[in-house]
Amino acid sequence: MMKNFDWTQFTRKIAVKAPVQKIYDAWTIPSELERWFLSSARFYEDSEKSIPQDRAIQAGHRYKWRWFLWDGEENGKVISANGSDNLKFTFAGDCTVEVALSSYEDYTIVSLTQKDIPTTDEKKVNVRLGCDSGWSFYLVNLKSVYEGGWDLRNKNPELKPMLNN
Repeated sequence: MMKNFDWTQFTRKIAVKAPVQKIYDAWTIPSELERWFLSSARFYEDSEKSIPQDRAIQAGHRYKWRWFLWDGEENGKVISANGSDNLKFTFAGDCTVEVALSSYEDYTIVSLTQKDIPTTDEKKVNVRLGCDSGWSFYLVNLKSVYEGGWDLRNKNPELKPMLNN
């Protein structure tokens, strides 16, 4: 059964009762990313100049991301950002993440695909399984924040590791 498991990519979807543009902004405006996903979202036009926290990101911007209760930093690049319903960026090394948004009645369907995952044993565990778990939680948190205002992230250093950090 595991021989048919795709270690190189995965897709997760969630319906969020909010307008498409609001959810697109949640992914592309640094201050909005910090509402549901990151403790620090910094984007750079070049190596030194960061963009304002309330300005939408664009293709070519580089980023430095940090999370609550994790000492690491994720660095990557925005591949494309169309301004309305699609975003692509590098993540976890050379992986590509695509966020595609579509409208269904009063909902925005968020479809996240992470692909180009290396198939070493370490990457299978840390990237394929780890990122799948992480994105699943953060997509639920996106829904929670934008539908009800509740941020589900654990920010208490006395309570780690937990499902929500």
